[in-house]
Formats: sequence, C-alpha cells, structure tokens
Amino acid sequence: MVIVLILLFFYDDDNDDFYTNIKEIKEPNDLIVLVNKNNILPKDYTPNDLRLINNRYAFDNKYLREEAAIAFENLSADASSLGYKIIATSTYRDYEYQGKLFNEYTNSKGLDYALLCSAKPGHSEHQTGLAVDVEGSNGNYDDFEKSIEFNWMKENAHKYGFILRYPKGKEHITGFKYEPWHYRYVGIEHATNIYNKNITLEEYKKQ
Repeated sequence: MVIVLILLFFYDDDNDDFYTNIKEIKEPNDLIVLVNKNNILPKDYTPNDLRLINNRYAFDNKYLREEAAIAFENLSADASSLGYKIIATSTYRDYEYQGKLFNEYTNSKGLDYALLCSAKPGHSEHQTGLAVDVEGSNGNYDDFEKSIEFNWMKENAHKYGFILRYPKGKEHITGFKYEPWHYRYVGIEHATNIYNKNITLEEYKKQ
C-alpha cells in the first residue's frame, strides 16, 4: 500500500503536469526522439525501416527499426555467448494497438493504474520501433530484475546503443513507473553519455 501511494504521488497531475501542453513530434525518425506523456507521435506514423528480429532472440514476430534490430541481435548474441538469455518480448506497436492496450489496463485495473504502467496511444516509445521489453532466463519480463541477466544488461546495454528508459527514482521525470525490462535504442554515443551521467532521456535532451 505504501509503495502504491508513493507512486501515485509521483503521477499526480497536479504535481507533474503530465499529458498537458502536449506537443506533436515533428521528427519521429530521429534516433533520440523524445516520446513521453507531453510529446505525441502522429497517429499514422510507422517507421519505414522496420525489420523482423531473428527468432533466436525474440518471441513470435517482433520488429524493430533496422539499426536497433541489428544492435539488439548483437547484444543478445554476445549475452548468449556468456551464458545469458535475453529475449525480446515486446517491440514495435502501432497507434491502434497501444490504444487497445491502454484501454485494457484501464478497464481491468482502473485509470490510475493504467497511467502508471502504460502510455496513451501516440505517447508510447514502442511506436517508434526503437523500444524493446526483454525477459531473461527466468522467463518472466515482470521479474526481469530478479534474473541473472538483469545486472549484465544494466551494465552493458549502452555498449550496444540501448538505455534503461524508466529507471528507479526517476518516475517524476519520465512519467512512468520503474521498468527494469524496458530498453530504448538511441545509438552507442548517446547511450554511453546517458549511462555515464546516470540521467534519463528527458534530462539528456534538455542539455
């Protein structure tokens, strides 16, 4: 109960002004595009370079933009050579799918919970084709933090161009709860800078 109350404080619209003064993103193809509760992608935006991830490293048919897909396959292959298992469980989602997902959370667990855990359509990084949710050898992305892969991923993802997008303690900045399974591709240079400074993409874009 205490944790829930703390999280609700972080997401109180009176405190954080989330989903207000929303701006439409003009350059959605930018590798470091900032998609969040105040920046919305065009409804009809679909990346034109989506590519299927090798099924050795993903469940079912999962797509990322070409550069991100290659980087993720390299990451997963290198992890595998060290005895780890990092699998993509969720990648590209279009506007309509995200809307259905947000509504499912709202209908099943209420709006407050949905706002903690899911983005409204147009506000999800998954629509960019640059975001990936992962799971480890324990077979549950919700428990990725408890997997043996978590620390390796946290310490090495930036070497492949990925950042932990929603870190612990930054909920008031990102607008979303801590998600140890959610990684975002921004390219090696940007990912390394963000990792070394221990900041969020929101903070990085303001520099």
